[in-house]
Parts: sequence; C-alpha cells; structure tokens
Amino acid sequence: MIDPANLPTEPGCYLFSDDTGTIIYVGKAKNLKRRVSSYFSRHDLDRKTENLVAAIAGLDFIVTDTEVEAFILENTLIKKHQPKYNIDLKDSKRYAYIHVTDEPYPRIHTARQPDGNGRYYGPFVSGREREDLLRLLKSLFGLRSCRRLPRRPCLRAHIGSCSAPCTGRIIEDEYRERVRRAEAVLKGDIAGLIRTLREEMAASAERQEYERAMELRDQVAALEGLRERQHVDRQKTYNEDIVNYIVSEGTVFLMLFNVDRGTLAGKREYTFDETEGFLEEFLARYYAENEPPEEVILPAPVDDALPGYLSHLRGGRVRTVVPQRGEKKNLLDLVRKNVEIAFFGDRIKLDELKRRLHLPDLPVTIECFDISHLSGTAMVGSMVRFLWGKPDRRNYRRFRIRTVEGVDDFAAIAEVVRRRYSRLKKEGGELPDLILIDGGKGQLAAAVAVLRELGITVPIASIAKREEEVFVPGFSHPLPLERHEKASLFLQEIRDEAHRFAITYHRTLRKKTVTP
Repeated sequence: MIDPANLPTEPGCYLFSDDTGTIIYVGKAKNLKRRVSSYFSRHDLDRKTENLVAAIAGLDFIVTDTEVEAFILENTLIKKHQPKYNIDLKDSKRYAYIHVTDEPYPRIHTARQPDGNGRYYGPFVSGREREDLLRLLKSLFGLRSCRRLPRRPCLRAHIGSCSAPCTGRIIEDEYRERVRRAEAVLKGDIAGLIRTLREEMAASAERQEYERAMELRDQVAALEGLRERQHVDRQKTYNEDIVNYIVSEGTVFLMLFNVDRGTLAGKREYTFDETEGFLEEFLARYYAENEPPEEVILPAPVDDALPGYLSHLRGGRVRTVVPQRGEKKNLLDLVRKNVEIAFFGDRIKLDELKRRLHLPDLPVTIECFDISHLSGTAMVGSMVRFLWGKPDRRNYRRFRIRTVEGVDDFAAIAEVVRRRYSRLKKEGGELPDLILIDGGKGQLAAAVAVLRELGITVPIASIAKREEEVFVPGFSHPLPLERHEKASLFLQEIRDEAHRFAITYHRTLRKKTVTP
C-alpha cells in the first residue's frame, strides 16, 4: 500500500514502480506530498492514469532544491528508465531533411533521418518545396550530389550545373565558399547573401569581369525569386515555436510549428494519451532533444518553472507566451486548424462506419488481419492498425503461420487472431474498437470462435473480395452496403493495406528460401 503521508513537501521527482520493481512512471512536482497524494485521492482521473494507479506497487522520490532542477532530473530519469506510462515522444510523421556532408568537397542531398556527420536542415513539410530548393541550390552554386567523386565529369558537369570538383576545375576553398552560401540560404539568411552577391557583382563589373558579374546577377535573381516565394510579412529577428493541440476521447493531437525569423521552417505532429499536465511534460521532453527557441507560443499557461527550465537548456532566456488576441493568436489558430485537418480529416469516415456497422463506439482503433500464401507454402499472416482513420504503421504486426498444414485460411486466421489477442489480454494491452477480417463468412466465423474462446468482446466484421461484401456475426447475409459508399470504401482501404503488408512479408520469406 502506497502511503504519501510521509513524503516531503519540497519540489522533486517521484518514481512509481510495478510489482516487478520496474519503473512505470516518472513525474516532477512543486510539492511532492501534495502531487503524489492526488493520484490516490481523486476520483476524476483519466483512463490512462487510472490504469497507472492500478499498476503502482512501489514509490520512490528524489528531492531537488528548485522546480527547474526537478524538470532537469525528470528528463534524465525518463531517458534512463523509459517508463511505460510517460509520453511516448515519437513523431507521428517523419519529414525529410537536406543534408550537407562533412567532406573535403561536401555534397548536398536529401536525408530521411538526421544521423551521421555533416549538417542537417529541416525537416521540410513539403517534399516538393524541399526538392525544388535542393535543385536550385545544386544548380545555383554548382554543388555535387554524387556519392563518390567520379573519375570523369558527369552530365551535370557538362551542362554547367555542377562545378565538377572531380576534374580539378575548382579548388577546395572556393568550393567550400559555395557550400557556405548554400547553407546561408538553408538557414534563412537570403537577404544577407543577396547583399554580399550584389557587392561582388559590382566589384566584378568594375574589374571588367563581365562573365562573373553576369553569373552573380543570375544568382541574385534566383535568390530574390526564392525569397519572394518564402516571404512572410512577420519579419522577426528571433525564432519561435508555436504549439497547439486538440484533445479528443482521451487522446492528445498536437502540432508544433518551427518558425525561423518569421518563416515557417518545419512542422511536427504528435499523438499521445491525455494525462494531467501533458503539455508541460511534452514541452520538457521535446526541448530536452531540440534546442528551445527564444519564444514558445502556447494555447494555455504552464508551470512557472518551465520557462526557467527551457532557459537552462538554451543557455539564454526563453519566453512562453499565451496570446489572447492579435497576430500571435492568429498563428495559434492557424496551428489548430492544421491539427483539425491533419488528424480529423478522416473523422467523417469513422462516423459513417460507426453508423453503417451499428457500432457502440467510434472505431478510433481498427485492426485488420489477412493471410497470404503461394499454393500453401510460406503461409503468413498480417495485421495492420488504423488510428483515427490513418495507418498506424508502428503497430503493424507480421505472423509466420506455425500450426497449419497445407491451405487452410480459416485455421490460419484463427491462429493469428488467437496469438494477437491472447498476448494483448495477457499483457493488459488495449483492445481495438473494431476487428476486420479479410474474407467471407468462413473466415469471420473462425475469428469469432477464437474471440469467444478468449472471452473477448470486440465488434468484428469481415469483407470479402470480388463483390466487397461485408459480413457481421449473427447475420447470414451481407450488410446492405453499397461498394462505393464511404463506409465500404474505408473498409476496402484497410483490407487492401493488410493485403499489401502480408504480400510484402510473403515475398521477403520467399527470397530467403531461394538459393543463390
């Protein structure tokens, strides 16, 4: 039994553990006694916190001198223990970067992850804008994109879009100056670079180096066109982050805009379970991995100690602002609008599916199973998961069929459904709002029998190929869904993704069995 009565009233961090001694949650508090007591005295806890409290078997704490120190310690402990009930800060979308390598003659290219040497710029929200910018920089400054310097000049060298360091046409110092100018563009200092180029252009003309002056003139014109496309009326001398979110049915849908001196530089999206103080925890975790800007615009006030913690991380003052009107409030509203579009654009499909399948709850989480084989060999199963109408690829699962001989789709479906939900039941994992089976009445009956055997009650349906007929338990005939209406099209989309995932895994196994 946890007794918070003997806890101190000082600031610090508390650590909850389960009956195996594993740390399952780390939190920080201005007053340890009051904060920990609230877990066991309140009756309005959210679902995730209720599950946390039910799992708590042990308590430890560490006192700090200040709240800022508590923020710092909390982040260190979360990194060390990776507690189950703390926010899982994984970006719900990944955007590519522009990478400038650390080589004698650096190359510039697209990178999916910021790992390795060199400098990374981004992430870029729009793939088209990223590629347009990359193409412009390579052409404008003659930067190479080849993985290794070739022995002979390539086509880009012949048409003049690469300075061709492979041929010795350009010395290393001059090439690095070109790279430095390209990076000035990537950092957003286009105006400063234009001034420098204009000065060089005038000097070249004065020396009667007209060809060089014309080259610089073309660079200035290209950069001015780029600046016009990227221009934002909010000219700032400092960086900002703008954070907004929507909470729906216990889930936080959050978006963060990175604004570099008035120009939108990137966007990140996150989803995680709603808990008390989730905004502060998100900010503390996020900025432990990303340098805080001078200003963070927020939709709600946060703990007074958070700006001090962010200032400590940055090594300079960080302001948190909660605007009520004006330009910054308009920016907050813009981020919220983006949240609505990004996360809730598929809500209408979920509402329609709930109505047409007569589901008790909105099918926020849907899991779909498919079986793939080639004449009964290398039989595999797949499970794809959709969250709020979108593929949740981190939670896809693959199954190699173990217990079925020959071609028996019914038995194979039964095996993968049993393996999936017996494990979830054992681990106390959350069940989906809807289970979808690729197949007809036979596959559906096999899955229903397994769920009944496991004592699991979850709405389930199947969708058969050809006529796209949808079956549910208790009805011998398919539901009266037209194959082109929203609910049916959504089920087809999920089924097709499960089929694609199964086929991919099947091909992988087949390749492994082919002898060279």
